[in-house]
Amino acid sequence: MSSRAFHRITVLKGGPSAEREVSLASVREVAAALRQQGYEVTELDAGPELAADLLASKPDAVFNGLHGRWGEDGCVQGVLEWLQIPYTHSGVQASANAMDKERTKELFRMNGLPVAESLLVAKADVMSGHPMQPPYVVKPYNEGSSVGVYLVNDAANGPAQISDDMPETLMVEQFIPGRELTTTVMDGKALSVTDILTDGWYDYDAKYKEGGSRHVCPAKLPQEIFDACLEYALRAHNVLGCRGVSRTDFRWDESCGLHGLILLETNTQPGMTPTSLTPEQAEKCGIPFGELVSWMVEDASCQR
Repeated sequence: MSSRAFHRITVLKGGPSAEREVSLASVREVAAALRQQGYEVTELDAGPELAADLLASKPDAVFNGLHGRWGEDGCVQGVLEWLQIPYTHSGVQASANAMDKERTKELFRMNGLPVAESLLVAKADVMSGHPMQPPYVVKPYNEGSSVGVYLVNDAANGPAQISDDMPETLMVEQFIPGRELTTTVMDGKALSVTDILTDGWYDYDAKYKEGGSRHVCPAKLPQEIFDACLEYALRAHNVLGCRGVSRTDFRWDESCGLHGLILLETNTQPGMTPTSLTPEQAEKCGIPFGELVSWMVEDASCQR
């Protein structure tokens, strides 16, 4: 313990976003692992009195286990910067950029990274007619974990019928056929590539329910595609200004070779649940879960 910069760790969990349950599941694993690593851990459910609660817990550093809006979009990062408490994952600007899917695409395009065609469209217009030629995907432009994602396929009789709780502005994105791939970046290096196998759409249930998906890591891919995933993920991490751990998701249309590899988005706070991809990739690369979360804590900082 003497070589560590931090001892008292507050783990933020829950919060008010649509991804609250994902956060709670992640933090159960994280908090247990940090305690096993010898840290003094306090779990804090993020609420309206967050700043006061953080000051009362007197942490040396914060493990940000929140997901979704307010937790990974720069909001809580700003609070932690104001309080000058070192925290895990990306800083204010990188978090805000990565959570805004259209802003992410703009930055990727500017830096030569391949992305799918997309539009920001009013919800009423999405429901009244096809904003682009099907197949396409409709989703919030500022949520994660496949929350509120609709696939409109070629055979659709009409436009998507969106639930009342969806925001007034939505992203409509060209559907990219093929395989679902993902790559984690940690400590300035791309770890590996995972091929995500599902029986259908890789939605919220496929991501978080037991048996919802199967993972092949390292993915069995042509070397050119494998290497491109590593390169693109690291470039995406750097373009957005991420720090610590991030995970970039891809779709790959095998019939188009390298031109069929498209970046979907970069997640600045990958899940840490039993079915999550980043801990699995780290394990495959010889980094056990306890070592992973300990490294993330020791990487915590401010002013980024």
